[in-house]
Amino acid sequence: MTAAVTLVMTMTVANAQNPVVQTWFTSDPAPMVSGDRIYMYVGHDEDNADFFWMYEWRVYSSSDMVNWTDHGSPIDLSSFQWADDRAWASQTIERDGKFYWYFCAHSNISKGMAIGVAVADSPTGPFRDALGKPLYEDGKWDHIDPTVFIDDDGQAWIFWGNPVVYYAKLNRDMISFDGEVKTVNQTVEGFGAPNAAERNRETKYKDCYVEGPWIMKRNVFLTDKKGKKAKKPTGIYYLLYAAGGIPEHIAYSTAPSPEGPWTYRGNIMPQEDTKSFTNHCGVADFKGHSYFFYHTGKLPGGGGFGRSAAVEEFTYQADGLFPIIHHTDEGVAPIGTLNPYQRVEAETMAWSVGVKSETNDKTGVYISEINNGDYIKVREVDFGEQSPKTFTASVASALQGGKIEVRLDSIEGQQVAVLDVPRTGGWEQWQVLKTDITEDVTGKHDLYLVFTGNKGAKLFNFDWWEFGVR
Repeated sequence: MTAAVTLVMTMTVANAQNPVVQTWFTSDPAPMVSGDRIYMYVGHDEDNADFFWMYEWRVYSSSDMVNWTDHGSPIDLSSFQWADDRAWASQTIERDGKFYWYFCAHSNISKGMAIGVAVADSPTGPFRDALGKPLYEDGKWDHIDPTVFIDDDGQAWIFWGNPVVYYAKLNRDMISFDGEVKTVNQTVEGFGAPNAAERNRETKYKDCYVEGPWIMKRNVFLTDKKGKKAKKPTGIYYLLYAAGGIPEHIAYSTAPSPEGPWTYRGNIMPQEDTKSFTNHCGVADFKGHSYFFYHTGKLPGGGGFGRSAAVEEFTYQADGLFPIIHHTDEGVAPIGTLNPYQRVEAETMAWSVGVKSETNDKTGVYISEINNGDYIKVREVDFGEQSPKTFTASVASALQGGKIEVRLDSIEGQQVAVLDVPRTGGWEQWQVLKTDITEDVTGKHDLYLVFTGNKGAKLFNFDWWEFGVR
């Protein structure tokens, strides 16, 4: 990373939380809550791309909404014999103890885009091709961006498409259809414009569906004109989508059933200077909070083909509708703390500058491309009332190594420890090293792990860290 880019990122880090991942470009975020963690399934835009060059999907998770753990890439195009290009948008859902990851990719069978599905026993995999073939394909190019949900009666639904909205019921097995694939009849009343094939180029419509659907349902206790709350909830189905053409904004429609009739409701995230001409959203409720996920092109080097996941907290209106949600650099507030007295993966972070993540079968995910002046920030680290005595880390270096400066609350904040990293004999020859804490540390702090060493050279790789009380 150049000095200029590092300076730009350092100047904004004090209040920045968006984008939530800085090590890779991460597009089309799809959140899923499982247990006490929220998982974010994303596409991966390649660095320096001039189109949507995407070959893998990645997973991140958090328990506090600010520190995100990188779980690597559980599936990529090579995971599917029938897929050969364009690992575009996806969504994962849990059912009966299994996790189903729906995605789109170019098919070497039909030579068009296709909808596929992978399955695993955990939200981070390992995933496998559930069918050995696409779930749906017919040679057309509009089969992209699948979205799924399970209704209160147990019926699962899947939607996808650009500019047509396809949908179908899924059987209980989640890998086959219950009935035929249908299309949504788009109307001015339902989506702001009629079906794409019926639009008049000379007519100015109030909006139009483009791509990136997100299907969901909420049971809302509505209030009447006198403010009296209903005794029974009303089920409202929401279809959120990228709208309006290029550049895109996020709009939505609602309906009393997954099959309509749909009513256009307007914008959720208006067109703003996000540095990306596309957008793609997902929504999740987690630990009593509602979150809206989307992407921007605001990382250094990013843009329309280098997008990055971001998130905002919001509150539904009393009538069950969405408020207007604006993109921010600040992102969301933490809803938990991090325990420093247990192993913390180096790839768990709230912000980073300069570093990348890598994966191998033995070590898993670890942090690499560490250079002088790079750093990792971890938020809401709770040291409690008793100061730790030691700092331990697992590191590897094929060259001269470097140092990890352990600082509080800023990259130039109070230094409480320094860990010397020697040459270990290779970039994956790991050593566990320990150093003493030199200043008392109690209470909650943002932790900065600042890397120093020879300028211009890769210093070391970093797997995990923890503090000790003895």
